Amino acid sequence: MRRISGCALCWSSCASGLHWRCLIDSRIAGLESRLNSFDPEERRAALSGLAGLLARGEIAAASDCGAVNMHCHTFFSYNAYGHSPSSLAWLAKKNGYTAIGIVDFDVLDAVDEFLDACELLGVRGSAGIETRVFIPEFATREINSPGEPGVYYHMGIGFTSSQVPPEARPILDSMRERAARRNREMLERINRHLAPLVIDYDAQVLPLTPAGNATERHMLAAIIAAAADLFPKAQDRVDYWAAKLAAAPDAIATTISDYAKFSNLVRAKLMKQGGVGYVKPSPEAFPTVEEFHSLILACGALPCATWLDGTSAGEQAIDELLGLVMSKGAVALNIIPDRNWNLPEGETRALKIRKLHEIVAVAQRLDLPLNIGTEMNSPGNRLIDDFAAAPLAPLAEAFRSGAYFIHGHTAMQRKLGLGYGSEWAAARFPDRHSRNAFYESVGRSAIVR
Repeated sequence: MRRISGCALCWSSCASGLHWRCLIDSRIAGLESRLNSFDPEERRAALSGLAGLLARGEIAAASDCGAVNMHCHTFFSYNAYGHSPSSLAWLAKKNGYTAIGIVDFDVLDAVDEFLDACELLGVRGSAGIETRVFIPEFATREINSPGEPGVYYHMGIGFTSSQVPPEARPILDSMRERAARRNREMLERINRHLAPLVIDYDAQVLPLTPAGNATERHMLAAIIAAAADLFPKAQDRVDYWAAKLAAAPDAIATTISDYAKFSNLVRAKLMKQGGVGYVKPSPEAFPTVEEFHSLILACGALPCATWLDGTSAGEQAIDELLGLVMSKGAVALNIIPDRNWNLPEGETRALKIRKLHEIVAVAQRLDLPLNIGTEMNSPGNRLIDDFAAAPLAPLAEAFRSGAYFIHGHTAMQRKLGLGYGSEWAAARFPDRHSRNAFYESVGRSAIVR
């Protein structure tokens, strides 16, 4: 075999094929890196290259591991690991996930790319959107947006296209515009506090996104990076942040090297309730449940309720809350399990595990399929839930069933226009239980290719 400049460790092993393997591994790593390019053509070419290696047996994907992650943000809203829609589909294929789903804040930019990538790779997938809405009936009760009574994180799942019908386009545009306006107003307040550091939203924040949909996480990344540039000496940077965050220098010094912990500290001090950039939102700052549902249903997708941890006043009235959003069209429930058990031992952990098991029981009683995942929109979030963990093991089959359900809807809607909300489905399966069972069975058997 002719020696090619590459891994020096392989030079003495060419006869055994190790050098060839090293070259393939290098090519795989390069293609995987390009999956996260902001250039869609580069992403498409990289995914095609990986699919080709897979088809020729030069990559061995893992067998089905039984795990699902149906709530992954892409870099179109913010992914802490930089994953594009194509990269998430590849992550699922490479690691043997049973199914994977995306959910982005306020945009549907990722839907077409993600579902096309899942189809190319033979991966069960679903696509969704998340936003905050205002629920007047809970105006005096906190629900799942801490410190903001009446404000509710809400979702739509089972979208099959990034294209929105003309009648619903103004709603999506308004969601995006409201989010951008809140960001800019927040950054103005933060800039006044952080002087002499000043962040230009257009020049320093928007370039961190592939399509101009910046989030608090993008602003946070820009702020932390700019502070590092402005104060290159470690002690100067520690002193700066200690002053701006009203924290002890020793505390900053022990935290600043851990990006996950430090970014959460900066976000809490600058952006969340009580922070210098925070202003309590008015009801008009968010769409209503009805507005959001009209967008979801116009796209043939499914309204999906959400749950945080069961401890707020709103979530303690869970039957009232779910009854309300179900009466307006919600047919599924989203949960982020990891934050409800992966905690230090103690009373809080025990309480949240109990609440997690309770909400799964409530969802099953109400015939609400579960959409679960890890989000990946904060540093430190897991790539996949640990279904082998003792608190999750009894719930794993319910989690998988929900993933099969939403993939079944997606496959039927995308290929045949016969999704869960179709007239065909309503006529054939008039009750919620039988309809859920049908789409779950489709999702178990069907991988769209």
